[in-house]
Amino acid sequence: MFRSFAGDASGELSKELRHLVKRSDQSTYERYGTQTPVMQVVLQQILQCPYQGVTKRVYLESKVWELTALVIEQETQIFQGFLEVYPLRPSEIDCVYHAKEILLKNHDNPPSLIQLARQVGLNDRKLKLGFRSVFGTTVFGYLHNYRMELAHNLLIQGHMNITEVAQKVGYASLPSFSNAFRKKFGITPKSCHR
Repeated sequence: MFRSFAGDASGELSKELRHLVKRSDQSTYERYGTQTPVMQVVLQQILQCPYQGVTKRVYLESKVWELTALVIEQETQIFQGFLEVYPLRPSEIDCVYHAKEILLKNHDNPPSLIQLARQVGLNDRKLKLGFRSVFGTTVFGYLHNYRMELAHNLLIQGHMNITEVAQKVGYASLPSFSNAFRKKFGITPKSCHR
């Protein structure tokens, strides 16, 4: 099916996509790419599918194709040289994930980049490169996306007012929070608050 979508009339894939299909002599297929925040959202939507029956099947299939499109776009950018991939050792990848956990745990008062790098045993340059390689964004870009998604969910739940939500996600200034929220979602916090 992938060949019929991404291949030419005979089903042949372009050079930049051939490695995405397991060869007959491979026992398993593995791809070491960057899981971007957008990909993570799609994966969460797959895991938290709200539908049943045929609707669930259509929804999940559409999400798999959406994830496939994101992977193809990333592979094309890598092949064309628009996106650099930094090879990381497994221990460095573990450090990057540990840094992510520290950021999320302290999202309302995160450590500086230097402090975070020291806590996980990397230098700041390696942490920045690692974050971009593993998550497809900067360290604080990842944190910002997390804060905004958390704020959006808290506002929809309606158990906290907008000022409380802003403080919960680490904003001391309500106007700064409102601007960041509007920039991320295209709406004001008030318009999605219940």
